[in-house]
Amino acid sequence: RAWRHAGCGALLSTSGNFPVEGRALARPDLYPDAGRFPPRTLNMAFIGEVLLETRDPPVRAIHVYNSNPVAVAPDGNRVRAGFAREDLFCVVHELFQTDTADYADILLPATSQLEHRDVHSTYGHFYAVDNRPAIAPLGEARSNTEVFRALARRLGFGHPALYESDETIAAAAFRAGDARASELGEGLQTQGWARLALPQPFVPFAEGGFRTPSGKCEFHSDALAREGLDPLPAWHPPAESVVSNPALAARYPLALITPPARNFLNSSFANLPRFLDAEGGPTLQIHPDDAAARGIVDGARLRIHNDRGDFLARAVVTRDVRPGVVCAPSVWWPKLCEGGRNVNAVTSPAATDMGGGPIFYDCLVEVSAQ
Repeated sequence: RAWRHAGCGALLSTSGNFPVEGRALARPDLYPDAGRFPPRTLNMAFIGEVLLETRDPPVRAIHVYNSNPVAVAPDGNRVRAGFAREDLFCVVHELFQTDTADYADILLPATSQLEHRDVHSTYGHFYAVDNRPAIAPLGEARSNTEVFRALARRLGFGHPALYESDETIAAAAFRAGDARASELGEGLQTQGWARLALPQPFVPFAEGGFRTPSGKCEFHSDALAREGLDPLPAWHPPAESVVSNPALAARYPLALITPPARNFLNSSFANLPRFLDAEGGPTLQIHPDDAAARGIVDGARLRIHNDRGDFLARAVVTRDVRPGVVCAPSVWWPKLCEGGRNVNAVTSPAATDMGGGPIFYDCLVEVSAQ
């Protein structure tokens, strides 16, 4: 189950070329009087804070699907405490018994990609894919849309949009009037895949034509200025570093980064024996100079910690990381880690300067041999 990181692979992504019809899929027009009373939104990246901080009204129920927040959200100890609340009604719709599923009051079986209809855009090429079921749903498994339709029915909602079939939803996924989508309809129906109607090779900005008000590459952004943000490219120091917070760095002098483990996709596949065996357990890459200063040898059992929490990993002493930096490939399921905690026990729940994402790679720690 993937947790999406804004900006992940953005420089190489092709996803922005797909004319996805977001309004047809999300139907914001169905919110009653949305102009005066906009729907309440809570950032799932900060689910620990959402569930533990005083809210008006407080969050009393949560329905989790397509995510594993207890494993992937920052400040994992607070996330776990939030899901452990006795007064929180938790429904999890899942394929696997994830760490999040362990907190469910009701656990619903989900279909896999082989069992339900979907349409996929991509971020590595220009082909859309019609995901047609290869097998019937196993057992009592249901897709997300089937569960949503069933909930609407039991709650007595009458709007026809709440009961649209998967075929109807899929047909509305791309803007029909957009020239880029002109080849998708017939291609998806006849062969199950189709390329966007784009030149080959596609070099969108070779002659300018940027999607900005001026059509140029804008170093000064009026749109950012209107949002109260710096309209010019600027450097912001990390929230946790020797430069920005020397007092914190005196206690936790190592900068922790958490790139994806080679055999996992966020927390997806991180429960399958084949990939667990290939990874060999949680590791922490540390430079020889930092290891020597702490009496750490290759293969040693390590405790990585800061004020937010700690986790355990095996040392990999290597010059692949520079002095002052340690690297923990992620994301492991906490319950499959020694001690029941993964790297997100130490990551920060603070927000980025723009975009509303968490600062996963902005994290100071100390490391000791156990």
